[in-house]
Amino acid sequence: MKINAAGVRRDVIVIGASAGGFEAIRGVVSLFPKDMPAIVGVVLHRAPFFKSEFDQIMQRWSPMSVVEPTGPTPLDRGTIYLAPPDRHMRFMGSSLFLDRGPKEHFTRPAVDALFMSAAEAFGPRVVGVVLSGNGSDGLLGCLAIKAAGGLVLVQNPAEAECTSMPVAALRQDHVDAHLDVKEMADVLGRLALGATVELPNDHGK
Repeated sequence: MKINAAGVRRDVIVIGASAGGFEAIRGVVSLFPKDMPAIVGVVLHRAPFFKSEFDQIMQRWSPMSVVEPTGPTPLDRGTIYLAPPDRHMRFMGSSLFLDRGPKEHFTRPAVDALFMSAAEAFGPRVVGVVLSGNGSDGLLGCLAIKAAGGLVLVQNPAEAECTSMPVAALRQDHVDAHLDVKEMADVLGRLALGATVELPNDHGK
């Protein structure tokens, strides 16, 4: 099975996770190279009423720069942008913006908000990544990414601590592959360079 057979540079990566996603995110971003040529946006469902210092923890994991924005922020390759508590994070043009719009899937930040904005702003350059989590947040965003010509990868449900979010995408969208976390970073790195990735057929839907 080939992913990205057209050789498009997929250099905008958006990652969504909820319950059980903390370790899954760690597993992916810790394996990114320092010179990863991509813009990376991350949403993890988390409580709004205390500061978790997740951005500092993630910076210890990843060789890439990690930013938790506090307002409008220009997007740069080689940087991970982490949605702050109680704010949706959206990509618009070459910047990101935060808002306190209505909760989606009972949460703010929501994965769908980021994924849908990325699809609108960057079209086929986007790879959506759904990791461990309860519920179906991210599904509408995955549909938008695919409709815009992007790719969707999900964590292998057999590995995910909470399977609902990956399974929702697998059942209701044309997911390009389901991968273990250790495979995910390597595949994303190659897609960011515009490479065609060959995977065994059992990695598809």
